[in-house]
Amino acid sequence: MSWLEAFATSTILGFFVVFARLGSALIFMPGFGETAIPVRERLLIALVLAASLYPVMGIGPMEEGRPMALALLFGAEVTVGLWIGLVARTLLSALQFAGYQIALMSGLANALAPNVGAFQGATSLAAMLLMGAVALIFITDLHHLIIGSLVMSYEVFAVGQLPIAGLADQFARAAQLSLYIGLSIAAPFFVAGVVLNIGMGLANRMMATLPVFFVAQPLLIAAALGLMVLAIPAMMMGFLQPFSDWLTTFGF
Repeated sequence: MSWLEAFATSTILGFFVVFARLGSALIFMPGFGETAIPVRERLLIALVLAASLYPVMGIGPMEEGRPMALALLFGAEVTVGLWIGLVARTLLSALQFAGYQIALMSGLANALAPNVGAFQGATSLAAMLLMGAVALIFITDLHHLIIGSLVMSYEVFAVGQLPIAGLADQFARAAQLSLYIGLSIAAPFFVAGVVLNIGMGLANRMMATLPVFFVAQPLLIAAALGLMVLAIPAMMMGFLQPFSDWLTTFGF
């Protein structure tokens, strides 16, 4: 084997090691891994991104001819990439949870929308929040931070290393933070729903003939939509800030 052939082989191996991590992360990464993007386009984005970032990763050409060592190497890189994408998607699921809770409180839980963000059974309010968050990721240039975090991941997780305990602990923390974000986003709507339902209950006690359901349902819907118009900037910031903080540290 000539030196040129050996160099080309080692360079290609290094490229596919980078592609294994970046491509796995982009499968679930918000903004890049959306189901609305065709699979071929997502694959092309991953290949182009891996090719453009490979020179700055500091990995360089790699030489490894043992099949078992290659399998362990690619397995570790794919696992780390999937962990990055799944944690990001878990944080995004906070908006899915908040949207469903808001729809439940306002009586719009049966207003279903097409699946958005790879989540099943999305309500119309949850779909709006998810689409708004994905749009804001690109509007605020947060996708640049996503790409930068993928480059930084090689400083946090060395090539071929797989800290299972640390990854599992951080994923559990991500699920906890996602639930907290969803509850904090939906909290004003819980308060508004409880106040309106108590008010309608008292009105029904004072006026037994009052058709409470037909009076309360329009009020709940109008109050939820009005409150969402006022609170939507804070709701989006409540997701984008923790998401950007995690991208810069890979920790909670």
